[in-house]
Amino acid sequence: MTRATIWKRILDGAGLAALVLGITATAPAETWINVTQYPLPNGDEYPGSIVEGPDGALWFIVGTFYVGRITTGGVIIQYSVRDCCGSDPGQITPGPDGALWFTLSTGFLGAGTSAIGRITTSGVPTAYELPTGSTAEGITAGPDGALWFTQSPASIGRITTAGVITAEYSVPAGGQLLGITAGPDGALWFTEYQGNQIGRITTAGAITEYPVPTANSEPEAITPGPDGALWFTEYGGNKVGRITTAGVITEYPVLSANSALTGIVTGPDGALWFTEVYGGPERNGALGRITTDGAITEYPARNPGPIAAGPDGALWFTDYFGNKIERAPACGLGFSASFADGTLTMNFNLGIATPATWYAQARTSAGDKQLWSRSIPATVPPGSFTLTWGPGFPDEGMMTIVSGLQAAPHQGLCYETATVNTAGAGPAGR
Repeated sequence: MTRATIWKRILDGAGLAALVLGITATAPAETWINVTQYPLPNGDEYPGSIVEGPDGALWFIVGTFYVGRITTGGVIIQYSVRDCCGSDPGQITPGPDGALWFTLSTGFLGAGTSAIGRITTSGVPTAYELPTGSTAEGITAGPDGALWFTQSPASIGRITTAGVITAEYSVPAGGQLLGITAGPDGALWFTEYQGNQIGRITTAGAITEYPVPTANSEPEAITPGPDGALWFTEYGGNKVGRITTAGVITEYPVLSANSALTGIVTGPDGALWFTEVYGGPERNGALGRITTDGAITEYPARNPGPIAAGPDGALWFTDYFGNKIERAPACGLGFSASFADGTLTMNFNLGIATPATWYAQARTSAGDKQLWSRSIPATVPPGSFTLTWGPGFPDEGMMTIVSGLQAAPHQGLCYETATVNTAGAGPAGR
């Protein structure tokens, strides 16, 4: 069989109807995702928490005194909350009343106490003072039409859309609480950053706590997953965690050593996306993707912070130190490759929130070879499959395979590479 015949066989056989198998643990050699950056108008503003708003835009916290809004086209407006509400806004969430709600840790009307803030989509803010001595942290809309928030000392609060604080529930383990989200079971789930636990509270105030297996994991953000479980990041544990509504925890170590995991969200592609500070191959940070079966890919991104799924089918996240709002497509290939006994095996866990062109090419000492390029529909949730060619694959020596997704020619969305050594496969012209 000649080299030309081999490559024709590869091209003809590269279909999505290939044999479905699992994903190997081989890490890709290089990854890239197309990040678009939107600088904030003023310097050193330190953007933080970000969410999709009810008006088709993204809303985010900015520095000490502002709440920001960015359209999917990149137009930014910032609203001051200093005069009405105080300072140091923390987390933000869409409310059941069509407004945005956020936490303020200090400086309510100059009194030095914490508050819960509300801002309409037209930019009009108000605030509601919390009891003296408490500091609000995370906030989310509850299943009961109210807002629920974490605060220190360790407790969970509830506030109606009319601004009435109806309850505060002490958390037994104590310590600092951070993220909170509504679960698929009608309860609220929260992270105990200092207590090293994941907590659950019913709307009647019954609290259950589940220890995270990794010591000093410092669980931070939490989100409902597409699989009926809750997923969370471990800032100190270097892992992504999953907890069922029955309290069973599974942990997945990320590929980068000693990175600090921060935000997490279910992406439009049906995978979980998380952010890493000081992670990735260059220690500048990473945008991570994990499928519900635990396949992880990391893309270089400069110190991304909180992350949200946008109404445009993309991922939006903040660059705290870079003073930017950033956008990336919700696409991934989960790609790895191996070679043995004359057979090339390519594994994928491919997902994309929009239609795209899927391509692959091989870089060899004889030059680049196009393997395939074909249009595919949106693939949600990601699909796991394996393409195998051989035995009889030719001796190409060291070969790098690049597989990626494009919106259009020369408009790349993401790509991943894997390098295999085919030396000893047999005479190249056989």
